[in-house]
Amino acid sequence: MNATGTIDRPLTHDPQKQAPMTTPAPHEPSGSATPDVSIIGANRSRQNRTREMQLIPEALARAHMHDRLREADRDRQAVRLIAARRMQRRAERVSLRARRALAMAVMH
Repeated sequence: MNATGTIDRPLTHDPQKQAPMTTPAPHEPSGSATPDVSIIGANRSRQNRTREMQLIPEALARAHMHDRLREADRDRQAVRLIAARRMQRRAERVSLRARRALAMAVMH
């Protein structure tokens, strides 16, 4: 059976087995359509596109990891700031107690 494919249902999905693009009809003005691309160029661009598509999840994972690291750094910085403020308040209270104790000792 020698059936031809349609746009919706091509005979094959393998680009190497598909017929190459034909040159534009003579009634079309020159430059109206894109020039024919060689099969080698098409395959190379297809491979690059495929490689880029395969690298998309990796790039997304890398960006996600970068965001998580930045968030963890911010959290660590916030924890350090809270601890520093807590220690500063404690030191101020101790200093105030020492001043009071000194004042009581001087008065009596």
